[in-house]
Amino acid sequence: MSQKKLMLLGGLRYLLPVIEEAHKMGIYVITADYLPNNIAHKYSDEYCNVSIIDKEAVLKTAQELKIDGILSHAVDPGVVIAAYVAEKMGLPFQCSYEAACILQDKSKFRQFLHDNGFNCPNAKGYTNAEDALKDVDYFNWPVIVKPVDSAGSKGVTKVEKKEDLPSAIDFALSCSIGKHFIIEDFLDKVGAQSSADIFTVDGKLVYPAYSDQLFDSNAANPYTPAIEIWPASMEQKYQDDLTNQLQRLVTLLDMKTGIYNVESRVCSNGKTYIMEVSPRGGGNRIAELQDMATGQSLIRAEICKALSLPLEEISSPVYDGVWCNYIVHSDKEGTLESFDIDEQFRKKYVKDEGLIVKRGDHIVPFNGANNSLGTLFLRAENREEMDSILENVHNYVKINLN
Repeated sequence: MSQKKLMLLGGLRYLLPVIEEAHKMGIYVITADYLPNNIAHKYSDEYCNVSIIDKEAVLKTAQELKIDGILSHAVDPGVVIAAYVAEKMGLPFQCSYEAACILQDKSKFRQFLHDNGFNCPNAKGYTNAEDALKDVDYFNWPVIVKPVDSAGSKGVTKVEKKEDLPSAIDFALSCSIGKHFIIEDFLDKVGAQSSADIFTVDGKLVYPAYSDQLFDSNAANPYTPAIEIWPASMEQKYQDDLTNQLQRLVTLLDMKTGIYNVESRVCSNGKTYIMEVSPRGGGNRIAELQDMATGQSLIRAEICKALSLPLEEISSPVYDGVWCNYIVHSDKEGTLESFDIDEQFRKKYVKDEGLIVKRGDHIVPFNGANNSLGTLFLRAENREEMDSILENVHNYVKINLN
């Protein structure tokens, strides 16, 4: 039996656990993007220099290499391309290319939700500021302005005053690959928003998951997630409602088997909202943490799906304690002198350190997920203990800049 070949689009650190797991399974891993110095390429078996947003170029490369599967794990720009290549080559993917195009475009997704009776904010997509500025009275202010095709909260602004709209549009456009942005009513949430990875098998949502996604109000971009906690504090009735809505979405878009990153929330009007669904694992190492917290490997399952290998049984997650993905970040700019973790704190609570900076690196304020210094996985016995940890975390985790 010949060795299976798996192509991973992108080269970011989020691919490292996928490469590691694939190698444990005896799989040949090919990474692809146009940045040869990206870290994932050092650990893959083969690197291809190709733009992951050029669908025909990626397809040609995949065909030449005779790959058996393709993923864009935690790499948002490559998701639609991966779906396209999979469809053209008859390879497994979470959904069709058409469905991926809907899910990956915030404007198209909002329209799909609206057309199919899901709870949805008042929203509209644009390609230029002139048209958007004509519609200021269409929205219920304040509003959120964001690119339709970015992840990690890049280019997102909450706008309170109409006169501030042009600068927010410019910011969104600067972060959009396709120069397309969306404006939508700001939804006042109750409690924490959720961002978590789910898994479907043959069109059935077998692994629903919810977290508490928290933000740092002092960050340069206060809409960039800074803390994620599992399990969620969201009331069970709302989780059940969201699970039912997600199952309906999966059915409507004829999604099959695979991992999805989902953002959802409960709002002050008492309604639940599916905000985003992307057919990939989430950034910030979400799948890694959920795997550690539950003992079920979404990463292995996703690899098996991509290569048509048998799946181990996957079921609703049960968490071993309370887990936190703490996104290490700075509110200031400077040169990193040291990063210090209290030794007793480390031994008791830190389960994984995923730091990506070193002494002498230039550190910038936290304006997006790509500005983080890395992640810490923390574990506590209960939510009260975790809340206490996070209230005092700066006493134990210190970033020293010059």
